[in-house]
Amino acid sequence: MKKLFALLLFAMLNQAAMAQKTVTLQDCEAQFLKKNLLLLASQYNIDASKAMTIQARIWDNPTLTAELNAYNPERNQYFDIGKEGQKAFGIEQLIYLGGKKRNEVKLAKTNEQLAELQFNDLLRTLKLQLRKSFYTVYFNIKNLETTDKQVVHLEDLINSYTIQAQKGNVPLKDVVRLQSLFLNFKNARMETVNDNIDEQANLKLLLNETENVIPVVSKEEFDKYLKTIDFDLKKFETDAIANRPDYQAKQKEIDANEINVKWQKSLSIPDLTLGANYDQRSGAFNKESNLTIGIPLPLWNKNKGNIKYAQTILEQSKIDKQNFELQLQTEITSAWTKWDESRKNYSVIKPTVNADFEAVYNGILANFQKRNISILEFTDFMESYNQATIQVNEIKKKVALSGEELNSTINKDLF
Repeated sequence: MKKLFALLLFAMLNQAAMAQKTVTLQDCEAQFLKKNLLLLASQYNIDASKAMTIQARIWDNPTLTAELNAYNPERNQYFDIGKEGQKAFGIEQLIYLGGKKRNEVKLAKTNEQLAELQFNDLLRTLKLQLRKSFYTVYFNIKNLETTDKQVVHLEDLINSYTIQAQKGNVPLKDVVRLQSLFLNFKNARMETVNDNIDEQANLKLLLNETENVIPVVSKEEFDKYLKTIDFDLKKFETDAIANRPDYQAKQKEIDANEINVKWQKSLSIPDLTLGANYDQRSGAFNKESNLTIGIPLPLWNKNKGNIKYAQTILEQSKIDKQNFELQLQTEITSAWTKWDESRKNYSVIKPTVNADFEAVYNGILANFQKRNISILEFTDFMESYNQATIQVNEIKKKVALSGEELNSTINKDLF
C-alpha cells in the first residue's frame, strides 16, 4: 500500500512538473517573437498595405464597346451585320493628368511604411509587457518561497503548541497568537498568489504558451540594472527620436498627409479619355475609323472640400508631432528618475543582508523551539523578517521594472 501511494505521489509530482517550464528572459523573447498572436495578426496589416501599393500602380482597364444591328427595315432582316450590314466598335482609355497616379502610388507606399512602423511600435509595447510580467512573476515566486517556508514552520509549531496546551504545559494564548500570525501570512500569501495568477496569465498569453512559466534570473542578469547612467536629456531624446517607431510614425503621418494634399489637388484636374472607333455604314461614309477625345469641364466640382480637409488634417498632424516631442521629453525624464531612485534605494541595502536575515531567522527559530525567547519576541521577529525579505524583493523588482521602462522609453537596451 505504501509503495502504491509513493508511486501515485511520484506520478502527481511528475505531472505537475511537466505542466510548467523554466525559462530565461532570452528564451521568452525568442518564443514571443515566434508565436505571439498579436504580432502575427499585425503582420497582415503590412501585407495588406503592400497589396494596396500594388493596386495603386494599376491603371483603369480600357473600355470596349460594340454596336450591332438588330433590324434592317430596308432589307427586312434581323441582325444584319454582314458585309452589307451595320456594325460599329470602339475602345476608350482613361489617361490620368496632373500626377494623380504618381501621387496615389506615393501615398500608398507611405501608408505601407506607416504600417511597418505601427507594427514595430506594437512590438516595442508588447516587449515591455513581456519583460515586466517576466520579472513580476519571478519576484512573486521569490516572495511565495519566503512565505511558504515560514508557513510550514508555523504549522509545525502550532501543532506542537496545541498538544502542549492541551497538556497544560503552555498557555492557550500562545497557540492563538501563533494561529493569528499564521492567518496573516496566509492572507498575504493569497494576495501574492492572486497577483501572480494575473501576471502568469499575461505571460502565457504573450508567449502563446499553455504551461506555466517559471522565470530564471541570474545575478549578472539583475546586476546590469545597477550600473550608473548619467542623465543626458538631449542624448536620450536624440536616441528616442532615432529609435522609437511611434515617433517616426508621427513624421510619416505628416509625409502621408502632405502627399494626400497633393493628390487631392491633382484630382481637381480633369482626366483625358482617348479612344478609337470603327463604324461600318452609319457614319459620314462607309468603313469609317475615328479618333475620340473627351475631357470633363471643371465648372462646379473642383474638389475644394477634399483639398481643404486634407490641408486641415496635415496641420493637425504637425501639431500632434510637436505635442509628442514635448511628451517624449517628459517620458524620458520620468522614466530615468524612477529607475535612478529605485537603483539608489536598492544600493543602500548591504550585499549580505539576505544572508544575515537567513542566519538570524534560523537562530531565532532554534531559540524559540528551545524556549530561550518569548512567544511575543518570536512572532514580532517573524513578522519583521517576512516583511523585510519581501520588501527587499519588491525593491529589486522595482529596479528591474523601472530599468525596462527606461529601455522602452528610448527603445534601446541601456542595460
